[in-house]
Amino acid sequence: MSDITNLGIAAIRDGVRDGAFSAREVASAFIEKVAAAKALNAFVIETPDHVLAAADAADAARVAGGLKPMSGVPIGMKDLFCTKGVATTAASHILEGFIPPYESTVSAKLWDAGAGMLGKLNMDQFAMGSSNETSAFGNVISPWRRAGGCNAALAPGGSSGGSSAAISARLCPAATGTDTGGSIRQPAAFTGICGIKPTYGRCSRWGVVAFASSLDQAGAMARDVRDCAIMLETMAGFDVKDSTSLDLSVPKWEAALSSDLRGKRVGIPREYRVDNMSAEIDALWQRGIAWVNDAGAEVVEVSLPHTKYALPAYYIIAPAEASSNLARYDGVRYGLRELPVGAGLQDMYAATRAAGFGPEVKRRIMIGAYVLSAGFYEAYFTQASKVRSLIARDFDDAWKSCDLLLTPTAPSAAFALGEKSADPLAMYLNDVFTVPSSLAGLPAMSVPGGLDGQGLPLGLQIIGKAFDEQGVLNACLAIEERAAFTARPQAWW
Repeated sequence: MSDITNLGIAAIRDGVRDGAFSAREVASAFIEKVAAAKALNAFVIETPDHVLAAADAADAARVAGGLKPMSGVPIGMKDLFCTKGVATTAASHILEGFIPPYESTVSAKLWDAGAGMLGKLNMDQFAMGSSNETSAFGNVISPWRRAGGCNAALAPGGSSGGSSAAISARLCPAATGTDTGGSIRQPAAFTGICGIKPTYGRCSRWGVVAFASSLDQAGAMARDVRDCAIMLETMAGFDVKDSTSLDLSVPKWEAALSSDLRGKRVGIPREYRVDNMSAEIDALWQRGIAWVNDAGAEVVEVSLPHTKYALPAYYIIAPAEASSNLARYDGVRYGLRELPVGAGLQDMYAATRAAGFGPEVKRRIMIGAYVLSAGFYEAYFTQASKVRSLIARDFDDAWKSCDLLLTPTAPSAAFALGEKSADPLAMYLNDVFTVPSSLAGLPAMSVPGGLDGQGLPLGLQIIGKAFDEQGVLNACLAIEERAAFTARPQAWW
């Protein structure tokens, strides 16, 4: 048998069920792989005891005939999800050492389904970033390298960069991610894996450290479409503890997977042909169009006229919500407390936040506080909210002539660490293709489509109507089958 760590969720699940190997063998293989890959800095905490306990439970369940949907499957957990008894820091200094006494709804669903946790995955601090360079625990390094002997360390994308790097490097078969403006899809594209952001409200936000509450959404990251469907099916569902949770039954997405797109219309938004888009991205987009057409879909051009305003609106709304959410970190109740000698309450607040928040988090808090301040609220936040409504209306109008949208996931392949960190605006432009669907709360997924001229992965994105995760998954499956993407990073770590 080939190396167990090359197997995905479905293969591990079925292999444990059929007795091809034990769940403990699987867990041990991945634990060993994680321990040998410290150079990637993908994990901030390793939890071998957790995954071995889940594996032993799976092996016992097999004997007793009581296997669960993800019995024997080890996964990585983004360090934004609270895990009972295991430190949860959001990759920040201000929460360093915080050990939640409760479990997030999403992680609880995964453990109830039989999955085990290999550890907590590194990320951009408080999910703010597109390159995984803002973590208080150091950069995550992509397992990929440019062809031609270039050894420059590359960004794995962000904020779910630890998740994408770990899956791509075969340190885990799947991982949780969160997506506020593209933080599942962009890192998936950068590392040659799949990642799906479901409809806003499909997965509970309870127990997930908040960035921007009207945008944050948990989702699944894995090596292929089927594994994402399995993972998402387990994570999703109504939660009375989350007022934004959708009171809808969870469809059987895996069972209904089909790459037959006959009768479907796939829209190509003309506004996504942005200035200075590379020829390689455009060529990939054209191949994607040919692939969905070959799968039976009718391809039509559509217009989303307010697309150009999506990024400015996002970078007003998200920081505004962040400035409100992060006000809870004050040194009083949990996390870091900096109390200079003779300091008063306000001094403690200032010292704690100055020491505990990183530069990008401070930048977004300041932007958010500014746009919410008296005299600027109407000029900025109110206008951005109106633009958000117009963007959502654009999608509603597009659905009158198509069922799905096909776009690139990111405007480029992975860039080198440090290449864009000095220019926040250049970094923010990485989200140009992913932000509009986030503002509208729509399901969207990235699937690998090929390699660029330097041997780095490029992704294609499918956007669907609200609640149509099945359509998104099916279209991505059609692309996956035709792209036949089998490239993987060559181990250097």
